Amino acid sequence: MPHTQHPVTDGDIISGELWNQFCDTLKQAGQQILRPEAPTDAATRAEGFRYLTRLLRIGLEMHVEFSDPQFPGFFKPSHETAKIGADNPDNLYQSARLNGQYEYRIRGQRNTVHYLSFRTQKGGYESDGSMIETGFLDSNQLSPDEQGQFEIIVSRDRPQQLLPHSHWLPMEADSNALVVRHTFHDRQQERAAELTLQRLDGDSAPPPLQAATLARGLLDAAHFVDGTARLFADWAASYLPHSNLLPAANQAECQSVGGDPNIFYYHSHWALAEDEALVVDVAQVPDCDTWNLQINNYWMESLDYRYHRICINKHTAHYHADGSVQLILAHRDPQHRNWLTTAGYTQGTLCFRWVGAEQQCHPTTRVVKLQQWLADQSATAGATL
Repeated sequence: MPHTQHPVTDGDIISGELWNQFCDTLKQAGQQILRPEAPTDAATRAEGFRYLTRLLRIGLEMHVEFSDPQFPGFFKPSHETAKIGADNPDNLYQSARLNGQYEYRIRGQRNTVHYLSFRTQKGGYESDGSMIETGFLDSNQLSPDEQGQFEIIVSRDRPQQLLPHSHWLPMEADSNALVVRHTFHDRQQERAAELTLQRLDGDSAPPPLQAATLARGLLDAAHFVDGTARLFADWAASYLPHSNLLPAANQAECQSVGGDPNIFYYHSHWALAEDEALVVDVAQVPDCDTWNLQINNYWMESLDYRYHRICINKHTAHYHADGSVQLILAHRDPQHRNWLTTAGYTQGTLCFRWVGAEQQCHPTTRVVKLQQWLADQSATAGATL
């Protein structure tokens, strides 16, 4: 729920009252891990409390270290050890704090990453729980020069004249953030774009830290932890009634919390016994920039993709001759080329995405007894594994 920002005085800093408020809000966030519908086993609880520490790291980067829109800098709002809301393992995320009253310039080297998008937005999980788009630009609209370099002006008003290989990314008066998604087909082979960001006509260096600035940043960081944990605990709870299915998500809701407008999302919960597997079939893959299926824990953090194959995309999947694709989530390797591992988990959430598809082919799912399913596959002439 939205929080009310109470005025903080220098005395609150000097006395330590500000720190007390910060710690009290973090303590409150712990209730999201103790919700009655959430799993109660020690491992899931441990992951939940680790999740809060990860959110705090992101919140401090966002609201303290990189909080000044007059001197913006990129930070990573999700990465290998800090994850939010079904973070995409195929993505490198970058974010920066903006102010719609200013103008900015992004300079970039395109390099070889498959897909790249830029989004300005307003709101925040620490305030009203939303991240509403105020401007969008993707790599299909970019026109780099022969060296792969480009420029983006970020402003409320469209520039009267743009130079060659320069583009405009709109903002609104209350825009407060920029999010960049680098989406890979193959992270080992592709190179992320190289980006710099600067405010136009700004000062050369920031002033010394002010008490009010730190107070606002610490409280916003703490409310970010609480608000983010609450938002995605609500989402995870809403998936429980359709566990092991994969229905289309509410796309407007996905966009309202920062989703890419080129993406069509599916979210759900999964739970499998030791002898079970979840089979996901897509009858026909439509023309699209990419797609993927990823496996998360209950708190909607992607499982550790550094060590486990928990995500398959358009490039890494193996297809049937008719263009269909089958994916299988199982505790042990079924000798299927599109196997996703549970990485030792017995339940969690999952997300399927179409990126840049004008039409979608909705995936279907079924839970099978793994041993029987393997026997049936072996007995089926022409089965493609």
